[in-house]
Amino acid sequence: MARYTRPVSLLKSASTVSLFTLASRVTGLVRDVLFASVYGVSPLTDAFYVAFRIPNLFRRVFGEGAFSQAFVPVLSACKAEHGDFGAHALIDHVATLLTWALVLVCAAGVVGAPLMVWAMASGFQQAGFDATVVMTRWMFPYIGFMSLVALAGGILNTYRKFAVSAASPVLLNVALILAIVVASPLFKRYGIEPIYSQCVGVLLGGMLQLGLQLIAVKRLGMLPHLGRSMAALKTAWADPGTRKVMRLMGPALLGVSVAQISLLINTQIASHLAPGSVTWITNADRLMEFPTAMLGVALGVVLMPQLSAARASQNDLEYSAMLDWGLRLVVLLSAPCAVALLVFARPLVAVLFHYRAFTDLDVERTAAALASYGVGLLGIVAIKVLAPGFYARQDTTTPMRIAACVLVFTQVLNYFLVPVLQHAALTLSISIGALTNALWLLVILVRRGNYRPLPGWGVYLAQVIAASALLAVFLMWGAGAFDWTGLQAEKFERIGLLVLMVCVSVAIYFVALWAAGLRVRKLLRH
Repeated sequence: MARYTRPVSLLKSASTVSLFTLASRVTGLVRDVLFASVYGVSPLTDAFYVAFRIPNLFRRVFGEGAFSQAFVPVLSACKAEHGDFGAHALIDHVATLLTWALVLVCAAGVVGAPLMVWAMASGFQQAGFDATVVMTRWMFPYIGFMSLVALAGGILNTYRKFAVSAASPVLLNVALILAIVVASPLFKRYGIEPIYSQCVGVLLGGMLQLGLQLIAVKRLGMLPHLGRSMAALKTAWADPGTRKVMRLMGPALLGVSVAQISLLINTQIASHLAPGSVTWITNADRLMEFPTAMLGVALGVVLMPQLSAARASQNDLEYSAMLDWGLRLVVLLSAPCAVALLVFARPLVAVLFHYRAFTDLDVERTAAALASYGVGLLGIVAIKVLAPGFYARQDTTTPMRIAACVLVFTQVLNYFLVPVLQHAALTLSISIGALTNALWLLVILVRRGNYRPLPGWGVYLAQVIAASALLAVFLMWGAGAFDWTGLQAEKFERIGLLVLMVCVSVAIYFVALWAAGLRVRKLLRH
């Protein structure tokens, strides 16, 4: 029975993360529906999304991206070799350096907001540009809160405390919902553009998330002690573990920066297209992130410390088996989601966003961007599992080089596709690039012998493809059988239809898998 302990533990941990991620995405969807119905699509909504994207870009580079990729494997190895005392010392040193670096970055961001907005969205008209600068300055300190959240989350995940980190994004959504419902009317009453209330919501959400994480870290007994003197900074910098984190962050920083550069370029291109393009793409992003976060991010978060521990103990068989299990789950659950995005995008967008200020044209434009994401959803999710396979081996260079090559390839695609497909070309190029990236990572893991696929993949893929094809037929029928945009007045009838379609789709897919001989419960456990 011992051989099944870790898979069941992994499934339980991944399920916990997925459950809280689902709560985060549901509250995020409520937030987006309210946002779309109250603010609609306009140059000001484009301005907010760009302004919010700027601190998020830095957060993903310094916090959840390069920092987490370097910090978690080193902390896991330090804990295995030196115990809790050594791990706490490393946490103190890293937290000291990170905190002071964030103070400088936040100050520079507030001062340099106009330059950053110009770099990301120079196509905005002057009024939109000025609004973006103001909102960027309000929200830039968010990077400080969220980078420290990433530090706390890395500590908790290393100690296999996944629930708090997964649940904390709900607080951001709650803060933004409150800003729409409570703060927006107040801003309007005092002659301030209501959308500016979202900046207050972002800052409040960042503070709430950090507070929750710090409480959990304190209960764990790993609350960092920050050094305040120059001597403390020198000591932190001289620590071998800290230097190792910094050394690994170099290529990881480049790798994550490549992805963010791609986002920056795409936003810049969208700012020169029709007004509303940034908002259409952002709404499509929200729906695409449902399966990406619930499956890819959940598995990546859970697998990273486990893979690092297996690597530290030289257990290559367990390392490979965990990757195989993760990839099978990716294929099993990403395939039906990709089918839904490809053939059922318009009904999804209509039911979720088509209210009040969100027009029929907005539905069509958002659905086009969303369907393009369906092309590469499998690759987008698979990267979240494959990349930790490299990071756990403290190899941050290989994913960086692959990401750089894919960036060039993606922008070449944009050059040819944008004149034809407009904003939808930007999501299509991301999809094709993600498939290329995931395949490249997989090939290298296999060639190096780090990942050895277990038997049965051929039959497994055939079973999933057959069930997905049957699902596609049903969803294509459902997309054309009802007037999804025409039912705007009967919103409860439309919501009921969507719920029914989803339930029947789930039943069709898993019954088809069962009929094809695939036992999902056995796969999850073994």
